[in-house]
Amino acid sequence: MKSLKLLLNSLLLSLALIGSALAADEKVNINTADAATLDRVLINVGASKAEAIVAYRKENGAFKSPEQLAQVKGIGLKTVEKNRDRIVVAGSAAAPKAAVKTAVATKPAKR
Repeated sequence: MKSLKLLLNSLLLSLALIGSALAADEKVNINTADAATLDRVLINVGASKAEAIVAYRKENGAFKSPEQLAQVKGIGLKTVEKNRDRIVVAGSAAAPKAAVKTAVATKPAKR
């Protein structure tokens, strides 16, 4: 009975280590990911910080580098460094709201 328990514990530990290794290989595009994905993939980023990243991106436009994440309230450079191998900066999010409003306001009138 004791050896069966030891075997099961070893199996569970192995599965946990494999899961950790697979999660470390996962990457996330910070310009397109939703809050749930950011929360799941990034280390030390919970639901509220993930929502803050999405809100910042909507307000300011696409991130140009991983370091820009440090401009989001609650995200520091240490968090960026811990996640550097998980972060992808590609593509772009929608234009920030302020830029869209400015573009519409400066559009020339039709004649």
